[in-house]
Amino acid sequence: MAEGQAARKVNGGRRQSKELRRQELIEATIDAIAKRGYEETTMAVVADGAGLSRGIVNFHFESKEKLLVETLRYMSDEYRAHWRRALHEAGPAAAEKLWALVLADFDRRICNPRKIAAWCAFWGEAKTRPHYRALCSANDQDYHLTLLNLCRELAAPGQSPDLLARSLNGLLEGLWLHVMMGPKEFGREDARACAVEMLVSVFPTHFTRDGPA
Repeated sequence: MAEGQAARKVNGGRRQSKELRRQELIEATIDAIAKRGYEETTMAVVADGAGLSRGIVNFHFESKEKLLVETLRYMSDEYRAHWRRALHEAGPAAAEKLWALVLADFDRRICNPRKIAAWCAFWGEAKTRPHYRALCSANDQDYHLTLLNLCRELAAPGQSPDLLARSLNGLLEGLWLHVMMGPKEFGREDARACAVEMLVSVFPTHFTRDGPA
């Protein structure tokens, strides 16, 4: 029994070490894309950034394309888990959930120049790489449906929930781009303030600038 427990401990340690190495390489890939761009992100660059040998990169991912796909998958999963957690932790009212959903986009763990630059690089490649587009669109559809259902609950007579949801989604994506490419003085908090202003303007009976009414 003791031998079995020792073997399980060793195997568990190996799995943990393998997952840690993969995570280090994915983080180094995000750094490389943000600093160098998509084309100049190579296996050698990622290995150097992670402080590991190129052989280790090849062992875990086999090719640059597999490394990039897994990096995009990680970012997509991270983003989905982030906004779903914000939604789950929000109050029961639709206004509370929409507030949490929108403001989750400006959490510093998600909204920072490094992550946004990597997202932009992948979006730029998605037109010609169907597997990139599939990874992005799966999250986009889920997010849009959630946004749409909340807008249906909050829309006033005469307002189109679909147009409201698409407008909010477009605004959030545009604000991310503005954080990365706009004036230096425009930062994450400014983008958040813009999103709040939009909510107050579109749903004046449901929101104030301090939160759900």
